Amino acid sequence: MNVGFVGLGTMGLPMATNLLRAGCPLWLWNRTAERCAPLLGLGAHRAESIDALCRDAQTVLLMLFDEAALDAVLGRRTHAFGARVAGRTLVHLGTTSPAYSAALARDLEACGARYVEAPVSGSRVQAERGELIGMVSGSDDAVDAVLPLLAPLCRRTFRCGAVPGALRMKLAVNHYLIAMVTALAETVHAARSGGVDIALLRDVLDAGPMASEVSRIKLDKLVRAEFAPQAAVRDVATIADLVLAQADGAGADAPLIRACATLYRRAHDDGFGDLDMAGVIHAFR
Repeated sequence: MNVGFVGLGTMGLPMATNLLRAGCPLWLWNRTAERCAPLLGLGAHRAESIDALCRDAQTVLLMLFDEAALDAVLGRRTHAFGARVAGRTLVHLGTTSPAYSAALARDLEACGARYVEAPVSGSRVQAERGELIGMVSGSDDAVDAVLPLLAPLCRRTFRCGAVPGALRMKLAVNHYLIAMVTALAETVHAARSGGVDIALLRDVLDAGPMASEVSRIKLDKLVRAEFAPQAAVRDVATIADLVLAQADGAGADAPLIRACATLYRRAHDDGFGDLDMAGVIHAFR
């Protein structure tokens, strides 16, 4: 089975790399074509267009930034859409609203395509290690066909029922993640302001029962003021808005994520969008 991969950004590049290392025949297309270059030496094929990729690949993995990018790449609501997707299995690896995903599923199925939601939890480090956590939704036969492709990418994968169950789960996971990292940033900001040795604070927290892989990575970034992006403020600001919308849509009182969404949007608007999500510390004044 030939597999297509679209979207070679911070997460997509290491994910595609792991598929190639696992021996998966991979066709690539990216709107910025030069991003394909590092993978050609690993055996990837570069498609000249999205139409060419869809002709050559029976399954197409999409790791794109947002809903607009997905629609643009697929040609949704244009005559090209049906020709690109008919007879294919489309796998949505990114994070969008559940309502958008459900509507996309209907459009794909109307054109004779299969659709699997497969958002992942983790950032660039976990993507490089093949240790993401996958969540999948779709018909049983489509999910069964896609699971072997997720094995080189994910440490564990969880079935979440029908679309859009996986994206609802992903947003619930991100709710906790965003609140935790924001709390760490606020802690370091307040501790530094109060004269606490923040390097020692990191060591104490890392040694204690509250520590996790994420907290250790983000605390180290905060202490060293090193914000090379694993998950960028820009992206997290968008996801925080989606998390908040999910809570609001359910009628759930969620003041913490509301505050987090405001802080991430402030950090983004103040020019820190390209920093790692721990860079939300710049929103504290």
